[in-house]
Amino acid sequence: MQHDTHADHTDHADHGHAHGNSGGGKVSWGMAAKATLHCLTGCAIGEVLGMIIGTALGWGNAPTMVLAIVLAFFFGYSLTFWAVVRAGLGLKAAIGVALAADTLSITVMEIVDNGVLLMVPGAMDAHLADGLFWGALAFAFLVAFLVTTPVNKWMIGRGKGHAVVHQYHH
Repeated sequence: MQHDTHADHTDHADHGHAHGNSGGGKVSWGMAAKATLHCLTGCAIGEVLGMIIGTALGWGNAPTMVLAIVLAFFFGYSLTFWAVVRAGLGLKAAIGVALAADTLSITVMEIVDNGVLLMVPGAMDAHLADGLFWGALAFAFLVAFLVTTPVNKWMIGRGKGHAVVHQYHH
């Protein structure tokens, strides 16, 4: 993390991404937003799961955050990986596509959303049952989405990021 909350890349025709674009292509903000929502979906699944596991195990903030980040990357890559495998790509090639499509986007998203969480007073000590936990997380994801969308727009316009995924869907 493109369509709502599911991880299916099979209907990428409506993305309008620059398929095979080698650079300088016109990319709409809508295209970039869809790619960012895809990225956000994987990151959110991983982050929430990591926080739930870390909290349930009584871990401190640092190990819980590390687990959440690792799982965010895992789920972010997984959404793309499984989509391109379903489209017929081999496992090794699918790994390469997922890494190429999502690394910068997930990295930016993770830096921003974890940075925001660290800055929200009390957020790191809030429990899963606290409104502050969910409110701070939603706010962090919103800020991360707003910061990451221009990054994805720039990458797609240069034939990078999620533009790479679309080569395998048509």
